[in-house]
Amino acid sequence: MSVAKLSTRDRKSSRFSRGLRMALVGTFVLSAAGTLAGCGSDENIAYEERPVEQIYNTAMDYMQERNYYRAAKEFDEVERQHPYSEWARRATLMSAYANYMTNNYDDAILGAQRFIQLHPGNKDVPYALYLTGLCYYERISDVGRDQKMTQNALNTFGELVRRYPKSEYARDARLKIDLTRDHLAGKEMEIGRWYLNKHDYIAAINRFRTVILQYQTTTHTPEALERLTEAYLALGIKPEAQTAAAILGYNYPGSQWYEDSYNLLAGEGLKPEKHEGSWISEAWDSVF
Repeated sequence: MSVAKLSTRDRKSSRFSRGLRMALVGTFVLSAAGTLAGCGSDENIAYEERPVEQIYNTAMDYMQERNYYRAAKEFDEVERQHPYSEWARRATLMSAYANYMTNNYDDAILGAQRFIQLHPGNKDVPYALYLTGLCYYERISDVGRDQKMTQNALNTFGELVRRYPKSEYARDARLKIDLTRDHLAGKEMEIGRWYLNKHDYIAAINRFRTVILQYQTTTHTPEALERLTEAYLALGIKPEAQTAAAILGYNYPGSQWYEDSYNLLAGEGLKPEKHEGSWISEAWDSVF
């Protein structure tokens, strides 16, 4: 079966197969496994006092069957009936994972964050952070909508990389950081273009300025520089327009954005020229 044909659940299961094994180091199904407590449903589990091993093993049986909804309910039952046991610690993270697998992102985040708060020194904290980040990341909307989830994903993956740079989840977190930053830059560009079309040049410049100052390494930087050239020329602020075009030409000489900027300046009898007093020049030099 090709990757393109995998269902969402299959892709999630594949993605987390290794992470789940890591989260389960030291966790095993006891020989005294209990029988399954009925088939999956949307009903809550009626309270019935049971040994912790039996509840946990029932949850693991549901996991094996990919009945993640029932698994999450049973893992929650471990915490409810035996909150101070070693099994409760494991069940907290397993419940978060099971909720993630059913797209119950809010409960997954709550479970992962609770695990981090209760066990800040545990070896599975990087996994909990990664799971939290994915719960935000998978709800990122297009740039025309609110980007709260994008920012939350960026913050969570950033925390993971800062605190655990050598963890097995850090590499993928870094990739997703780049993607979320590009997405946030895209949002700024969309708003900036809207202001530019309305001839509200100051508001447009502020949005393109954000891209240059905060998202300089994203794919939107060449266009942001071209738009700054356009906006500053419209305001008659020629040194800033020339500087934006000069930096664009130096870093992206073969791009259509530079050609457009060059033509805009030429139409005013100007050429790209870097002015050291420009905020664009100072911002660029501070990063590169």
